[in-house]
Amino acid sequence: MTQSTARSAGANVFESRLGGVTVRGQAHSLSAWFVLALRLMMGYAFLHSGLDKVLSGSFSAGGYLGNVASTNGNPLEWMFAWMANTPVFLDFVNVAVPFGETLIGLALIVGVFTRLAAFWGAFMMLMFYFGNWGVEHGYVNGDFAYMLVFLAVAAFGAGRILGLDGWLEDTDFVANNAWLRYLLG
Repeated sequence: MTQSTARSAGANVFESRLGGVTVRGQAHSLSAWFVLALRLMMGYAFLHSGLDKVLSGSFSAGGYLGNVASTNGNPLEWMFAWMANTPVFLDFVNVAVPFGETLIGLALIVGVFTRLAAFWGAFMMLMFYFGNWGVEHGYVNGDFAYMLVFLAVAAFGAGRILGLDGWLEDTDFVANNAWLRYLLG
């Protein structure tokens, strides 16, 4: 048996084709533990950050949105200025950030609607990446790395590993509503 044949026969093999390029890999048997660790780490980080904001009762994104982007050469400075100067949007952000972080964190810790939570976590990290713009040390920073961690958590179906998503996917309700599998996992 060739290495390629042996690799394709295992349960820990993953493969994807995009733009005419196929990538293939074989995960170590401990990979599930590391994927679980990534999910729990990001869940804890977001839950902690969100609860700090919610419990303080005084979170306001106005200063961040209005000042940070104008001082760091941000290519989206205009967008952050618009967000800071649009009262309805600013009111939305002042609720969405603390409660969004809290809900994302809870969902990741419990492993429920993991892909949905990871998508919104990646979106928030993308916004933080541009808000905290600074390329003096390159284009990759912690915000960018966390965005990729969220995407990996979603891609590897981390909610199926000691999470409620694995149980939910086995229910008749999800079987009858297959589109829910895009939110679970």
